[in-house]
Amino acid sequence: MNVVIAPDSFKGSLLASEVCTIIKEAFRCEYPEATVVAVPMADGGEGTMEAIVSAMNGSFQYVTVRGPLFETRQAAYGVVQDTAVIEVAQVIGLPLVPMERRNPLHTTTYGVGEVIMAALHAGYRRFVIGLGGSSTNDGGFGLLCALGATFTNAKGEPLPPIPSSLPHIAYVDMTSVDRRVYESEFLIACDVDNPLYGERGASYVFGPQKGANDETIRILDQWIHTYAQTIEQQIGRSYAHEQGAGAAGGLGFAFLLLGGKLMSGAKLVGETVQLPEKMKCAHIVITGEGQSDEQTLYGKVPCYVGQLANEYDVPAFLLSGSLGDGFEKLYTYFVSCDAIATKPMTVEQCMQSAATLLYTKARNLARTFKRFS
Repeated sequence: MNVVIAPDSFKGSLLASEVCTIIKEAFRCEYPEATVVAVPMADGGEGTMEAIVSAMNGSFQYVTVRGPLFETRQAAYGVVQDTAVIEVAQVIGLPLVPMERRNPLHTTTYGVGEVIMAALHAGYRRFVIGLGGSSTNDGGFGLLCALGATFTNAKGEPLPPIPSSLPHIAYVDMTSVDRRVYESEFLIACDVDNPLYGERGASYVFGPQKGANDETIRILDQWIHTYAQTIEQQIGRSYAHEQGAGAAGGLGFAFLLLGGKLMSGAKLVGETVQLPEKMKCAHIVITGEGQSDEQTLYGKVPCYVGQLANEYDVPAFLLSGSLGDGFEKLYTYFVSCDAIATKPMTVEQCMQSAATLLYTKARNLARTFKRFS
């Protein structure tokens, strides 16, 4: 029996790698003859870098960069063979900004560019980047500045890489971007299709969760609109209305300018950790997440894993912290969908006991598979 375990994290409780370890231990207890392959997964948001590095036995490199408020901080990028893995949330994530200071008028993507530059200096030319969880809404302005792009005002004076510079941009020189950037491949984990600006753009859709009020949203959308038009007029091509341009406060737009390829986050992570190859030899597949419901169908890790399992005609099983409205639709991809709770309990109790509950449920699965194998 070859078992592949490919879960997302149980947010707030367990990392994807911890979920894999727990399920693997349950099989070791009940079905030691089974061969268990652990493949921690993520969808491009929090935990993406850790999942890829863990699954591929990679390593971390630490660099000093600017954080979301332009403060000096340490950040890490993952190294897997010839690829640098960057998780935006680790550099400029919303949790890095104190609650009372959350305002995308003041946060910058500059640090992400600095991490890329550090990886370029180290010799990497292939990048996997998870966009989820940013605190920013600068259209990637800070990122582009860190990579060498030149932005000046009407007087020809260079502008600082902060959002308040956006309305003053009069001239853009993208030819000054470090040439190694254009020699590189950027694969971007992105699960939103929002344009850069407008009612479905970065500011209006994602600004509120980053601390923006109605007036701030209006101002940012206007600034981003002008910024994008200035760039597009000078490069002779439009990207602002491309699907995903508004991801991570407009970082999607900046990466499109640099030739980046925006992809489904779960699919990109899956291909990076070679899940399709590992699935070919599997007899069963187990995946999971904190809560599964109808939203799981829209780009979440279990849906991707279930679809892939169906392609390879491998029975797939879903273990989740809880099952919400519409989870029955997941039966399209899974033999069974199970919540790990063993008795009535609150969400807080379930999260606190997640490791024990998951182990018990996984033992039950292992016993079942052994009995009928």
